[in-house]
Amino acid sequence: MTRSESVDVRKAVTAPVEDGADLGGHVSRGRATLRRFRANRSAVVGCALLLLIIIVTAAAPLIAPYGPAEVDISDRLSGPTPEHWLGTDTLGRDTLTRLMHGGRVSLAAAGLAVLIATLIGLPLGLAGGYFGGIVDWLLDRAADVLMSFPAIVLTIAIIAAVGPGLTTAMVSLGIVYAPRMYRVVRGSTIEVRREVYIEASTSIGTPHLMILRRRVLPNILPAALVQLSFLLASALLAEVTISLLGLGALPPTASWGSMLGQAFQEMRSQPSLAVYPGIAIAIATLCFNLVGDGLRDAFGRETRKA
Repeated sequence: MTRSESVDVRKAVTAPVEDGADLGGHVSRGRATLRRFRANRSAVVGCALLLLIIIVTAAAPLIAPYGPAEVDISDRLSGPTPEHWLGTDTLGRDTLTRLMHGGRVSLAAAGLAVLIATLIGLPLGLAGGYFGGIVDWLLDRAADVLMSFPAIVLTIAIIAAVGPGLTTAMVSLGIVYAPRMYRVVRGSTIEVRREVYIEASTSIGTPHLMILRRRVLPNILPAALVQLSFLLASALLAEVTISLLGLGALPPTASWGSMLGQAFQEMRSQPSLAVYPGIAIAIATLCFNLVGDGLRDAFGRETRKA
């Protein structure tokens, strides 16, 4: 993500949480935000499709017609049939089944990477943006160093040092993505830190941790949510790339990336093996981005003022 995109995301900060604000005010703002999100048809469609994908992949063990590692060599590389709606792969495994189970693995892996990035970047961004000084300078320089390398290259370097595996890859990716969350949270915290009600709380001796928890954190969460949705899309593509290179999900585990890697070996004889996971990846990534755009517009100050 470029610096201009980070600035754009940081604009998605909600109105300050004032001292003494009643529950009705928060509920009204929440309803107004939801109403603006629902007015964005693209975001609603993306959210609905994303929920459908999550439900189908989560229920894969219950609704998939076969096991993900169930092999039938006598029926390998077959086209769509009544028994195998999307055909079979090189080992006779049902493509639809592996697509469902692969979605579970890919989405869970992307979620793990973003969770780690958030657990690291959110508190550090709060600390750097709120306290400033040497703390902010050190954290900012560390983020500059990590962001100076392409995310995939740095992730592959960490995997090479630690060893392949999907969990290792996603933990490494989470560490690499942490500066991106840190940047957005830090910028939003600096904006909130300048507000009058923060200065008033500080002047009456309110502990810093209480100010961070009750005043700063609620106001930077919208920006963090917007960044989280975009990071999920990036993490999904990163998981696909890493598994495609054979450094992520290892056989016989199915993921959308590993399915693409195996399909490339049979592109001439059965090109459809690459089409199905490719479409699934494209739709899921598009949905994450549409939801992120909708959240940014719903939470944005300009939209709220309009």
